[in-house]
Amino acid sequence: MNSLVIRNVRPMGGDPTSIIIRDGWISGYGEEVSEGAEILDGAGGILIPGLVEAHTHMDKTLLGMDWYRNDVGPSLLAKIDNERLQRRVLGIDPARQSARQAILAASLGTTHIRTHVDVDTEVGVAGIEGVLETRERHRDLVEIELVAFPQSGMLIRPGTVDLMEKALQLGAQVVGGLDPAGIDRDPKGHLDVVFDLAERYGVPVDIHLHEPAELGAFSMELITERTKALGLQGRVTISHAFCLGMTDQDYVAALIDALAETQIHVLTTAPASRPAPAVKRLVEAGIVVAAGSDGVRDTWGPYNNPDMLERAVLIGLRNNLRRDDEVALALDICTFGGARMLNLADYGLEVGCKADLVLLEGETLPEAVVSRRPRKLVLKNGKVIARNGAIMSAAA
Repeated sequence: MNSLVIRNVRPMGGDPTSIIIRDGWISGYGEEVSEGAEILDGAGGILIPGLVEAHTHMDKTLLGMDWYRNDVGPSLLAKIDNERLQRRVLGIDPARQSARQAILAASLGTTHIRTHVDVDTEVGVAGIEGVLETRERHRDLVEIELVAFPQSGMLIRPGTVDLMEKALQLGAQVVGGLDPAGIDRDPKGHLDVVFDLAERYGVPVDIHLHEPAELGAFSMELITERTKALGLQGRVTISHAFCLGMTDQDYVAALIDALAETQIHVLTTAPASRPAPAVKRLVEAGIVVAAGSDGVRDTWGPYNNPDMLERAVLIGLRNNLRRDDEVALALDICTFGGARMLNLADYGLEVGCKADLVLLEGETLPEAVVSRRPRKLVLKNGKVIARNGAIMSAAA
């Protein structure tokens, strides 16, 4: 039996204690030490469960590549079309690039990732195959869940539906969708395909919904109707959900009630330039809210990095979360919220949970979040994989 004891840690910023880990699982707290156990000094660090990156695009990050000069126009379709072109021009290798993001994310304390991987008639399922390679190669650092994602649309690009099915057969665990009215211009047809695939393959659904105001609300209503009719409560996520930031608050209230009734999750990236869901209002309504960094240093924009502590800060800023308990809520969205969205079993700090852990430096939990110092320790399956912000060479 492999045993590890980390002394002088403060779970979620509470009182100091020792955590006891056996064979990758949390077995207890206190001073019990097994003979032969490895002992580490936590130096008063704050212990949290692994951060959860619940929405990103690992197959097309430009991390480690030459600087990309971005001259793309402002529309969503322009960005999508340019991205397809640049995949070829820049020679973006999904396996190489997703591995770079996986290693960086793990060094920053992320232990679970949901990544949307492009499937279209130009790239086929090469992105899926590349990220599957990364998932296997780096499974000791981070667990990666793949979404088959029709970035360029499905119905407007004949052949894409067959490729989506092939992606699920290869090992993608979630079926994705995208702006049913705005991209495919056939919301019923688009959602029929997405939910049919989900039913036949027994997988969850995660739909990008950038559509604003009433258009997005219409698509959201169609999603909630299908979720209820098919009994998929708790297995559907709406990512972005910009329509929940519209000014018609009575309409928003009705949408929130429908989301709560159907147990649909909401994923936010806390965007600075678009309307966004009010996360505190959603959480108070009983809706699971998770967060993600979206595209990391890609052809859409140069800013994001896969640091989920930074994402918690951005959620706080975007939602005016100022009190200590509100900052803690922003972190909860980036940990337990993501775990609930991904339906992670055995996640947390309780005895019997998997020892996917992060040790933060800080006086209090909110101070550790806003300071975003290098992670003192990151553990995956009870093994130390990173120290002071750097992956252990043996782990990589």
